[in-house]
Amino acid sequence: MSNNNIEPQLSDILGDPARVLTGNAIEEKYYSFTHGRERGHADALVFPESTEEVSRVLRFAYENNIHVTPRGAGTNLTGSTVPLYGGIVLDLSRMNHILEIDEETLTAVVEPGVILEDFQNEVEARGLFYPPDPGEKKASLGGNISTNAGGMRAVRYGVTRDYVRGLEVVLSDGRVTTLGSKNVKDASGLSLKNLVIGSEGTLAVITKAILRLVPKPEASRSLIAAFPDTESGISAVPEILKANLDPTALEFVERKVAERGEAFTGVSWPFHEAGSYLLMIFDGSESSIDERTDKLNGLVEKLGAIGVKALSVEEAADIWKVRGALVTSIEAVSEQAPVDVVVPINRTADFLRFVDSQSAKTGMALVAFGHAGDGNVHLCVVRGKLGEDEWKLLHDINMSAVYRDAGELGGLISGEHGIGLTKRKYFLKYADPVALSVMNGVKRSFDPKEILNRGKSYHVVKGSSDESTIGENGRLYGFRHPQDDQGLQQVQSY
Repeated sequence: MSNNNIEPQLSDILGDPARVLTGNAIEEKYYSFTHGRERGHADALVFPESTEEVSRVLRFAYENNIHVTPRGAGTNLTGSTVPLYGGIVLDLSRMNHILEIDEETLTAVVEPGVILEDFQNEVEARGLFYPPDPGEKKASLGGNISTNAGGMRAVRYGVTRDYVRGLEVVLSDGRVTTLGSKNVKDASGLSLKNLVIGSEGTLAVITKAILRLVPKPEASRSLIAAFPDTESGISAVPEILKANLDPTALEFVERKVAERGEAFTGVSWPFHEAGSYLLMIFDGSESSIDERTDKLNGLVEKLGAIGVKALSVEEAADIWKVRGALVTSIEAVSEQAPVDVVVPINRTADFLRFVDSQSAKTGMALVAFGHAGDGNVHLCVVRGKLGEDEWKLLHDINMSAVYRDAGELGGLISGEHGIGLTKRKYFLKYADPVALSVMNGVKRSFDPKEILNRGKSYHVVKGSSDESTIGENGRLYGFRHPQDDQGLQQVQSY
């Protein structure tokens, strides 16, 4: 179907021509993503306002073999919302209503365009708490669900998946179904809900979510512990976790990285003689926090800390301001590519040593910090003054090495950002080809014509260059298999 035919038909479907844009009326941001290095194209941009409208748009796209790229707030970091194959960009930002907060079942029903920050503020005003807390507070809840977003509080509370009780979704052919419910338990068939969570818009379009809430903690307290070097700081993390101190957040920052944030914000951290810091939050009752932080003080002293400081509300705000500005401080002076990798918590120090050695080897700054409590390390791959060709080459060299090392340590290519486009070739290269085959089979079951977010994450487009990459170093992630030593054969089921 030509572009000329799409606009009037979509306008009829939505009943409002103002909610269908084509050509020059589509803003550039809809062709790209946060960092803008990959660009696609689209024949139309639509703004549905209800499940029924989403259903009608998808039924039209399915019947006419038109590709569809779902989009929320547009804050993703891996290019998941880039419309690679044209077609329709389905912007869900106007489906932004909190439909229900049920204080008896401790659940909420929301549309996908609700902004995380707005939702957290609303439930906390009622004495409730939604724990998932990724760094981008302007992200949509639908986007959080689609990437299984994590954040600093994951060490205690878990990730987005742990708070999704149910989803209303529209399949690629326009059919609407509900996966899950308000019920706490569910052993009723396959957990299709959990397949959709983290699928980056490749399986279905989320139109409503039932989210689990918990009571709001009585109090919260931040502490900062300083260590003489990287090794001692990271080594303290498993001991803190084993001591049953139950921190809400447990962040690791090297002194050299903190200095960047200090210079950018004008805020100074204590213990300038430190080589690294652990930044922690404890929440619960005041007495529980007192008990756990007293125990923490004695523990970190035994582990070689040069100091620990409980922070006032004002001090904590300043300290977390520096932590929150680490990426921004780098972007103020150079383009950077954001990367998140997750490794077993007892291998974090090994991974950071490799990152430092790789940075020294290639001359490209790889700035590391992250969620020490769950092994989720974030890297800023800094371009500096490199020209375009050299930047692309060194970026690829470093990412290949970083993901390979993470896999050899028992880690994974992403803890919370997803795969999207920017990590995709590395994921296809290092993942188990058998698992990839199963994933693509699931994709075809949900989306037989493969029109939803085509060519993203695990999705292998038949006849494309993807197929030559699969299995090159397969099974690097996860358990080894005896067949690995015999050489991996490309999976034929694609």
